Amino acid sequence: MTASRAPAEPSVREFEARVERVDGREVVLDETCFYPEAGGQPADRGTLAGVVVDDVIERDGDVVHVLADGPGDGTSGGIDGGGTVAGVIDDEFRTYCARAHTASHVLYGAARRICDDLGYAGFDISPEKVRVDLTTAEPIDDDDLVELERLSNRAVWDSRSVDWETLPEAEARAVDGVAFNTKTEEGAMDGGAVRVVTIEDWDVAACGGTHVGNTAEIGTIEALGRSNPGEGVTRVEFAVGPTAIDRDAAVHAAALEAAAAADTNVVGLPDAVGRFREKTERLESELQAAKSALLRGRLGEFSTATVDGETWAIGTVADVDPNDLREPAESLVEGGTATDAVAAVGTGSAPFLVIAAAPDAAADAGDVVAEATDEFGGGGGGGPTFAQGGGLDADADAVAAWLRERR
Repeated sequence: MTASRAPAEPSVREFEARVERVDGREVVLDETCFYPEAGGQPADRGTLAGVVVDDVIERDGDVVHVLADGPGDGTSGGIDGGGTVAGVIDDEFRTYCARAHTASHVLYGAARRICDDLGYAGFDISPEKVRVDLTTAEPIDDDDLVELERLSNRAVWDSRSVDWETLPEAEARAVDGVAFNTKTEEGAMDGGAVRVVTIEDWDVAACGGTHVGNTAEIGTIEALGRSNPGEGVTRVEFAVGPTAIDRDAAVHAAALEAAAAADTNVVGLPDAVGRFREKTERLESELQAAKSALLRGRLGEFSTATVDGETWAIGTVADVDPNDLREPAESLVEGGTATDAVAAVGTGSAPFLVIAAAPDAAADAGDVVAEATDEFGGGGGGGPTFAQGGGLDADADAVAAWLRERR
């Protein structure tokens, strides 16, 4: 049985070890500094005897190094059992993972300070971002996300020490405030002992991953967003390292550009956006009123026909959305007007039909639309006073003529 020295000695990047066995591309050493994928942290990258390590996994208590095809026999790269090999850990990726993993603990510590009934539901590190799943009494909103980012970066600035120790399980569970989830803390438990990671006066959790020695080593923590992957769970995604730096610069640039366009500064953007929104809503309302008045005028110009003893206004309209016709059409048949029903046929490659009937009219708008779609194809529906259909397979003028000739 071999275990990884990576969690206990995260700064080690080169080591030598004896090869215990080789099985094709899989190599097991008597000891290793490679971190096997576990608990949301990806496996280390690097080489063994100069051969690229494709993956590192833990199987039946052993750390298994899966090699890329190498020289020699084309499988294990010429590595033989019993020999000594040199291992080299990819420094950039190990450093990123350690910073990202500690950052997830920092963020959880920040959540302790703003969330009630906080629980931990797992995390994952990818090359571009980190996710932490939290269970909380109330969903985390955008204000909470900003506060999590602020508190996390303050903990980084405060240069809090990060320490780890292995304790008997009962003793680990008794640590005040320890975050302990056996389902998500894969790698933290080993034969009744538990590895506990503590960030000075900030957070304490059972964890088997690699960490930095001080929060100052993390650098910028940039919140990317939040989502709800399940009931009672909020997923917070954030970035560290170059991704966080680039994101922060992009957000700053966008804020400055928006502020310049709004003739204000970044701090004044919310008020400026609020004013623009109010103005936009007012203009949209005025535009809709003007559009409705224009359409009422166009419908009012329709020629009339007597259909089943009632007065129908029937005509065609171009460049109009059928949904915009309801209010103008209904206004022409309500309030005791002489028009009992209005039928508007939209022109174009797929004509549509909109019918509005007065509440006391004998005509049933829904029945007429059903007859029209039986005659010309398409589909639609509605009630006695309003209905519409679309996809009519006929010329708009032909549909209007059919409506006038109905008896």
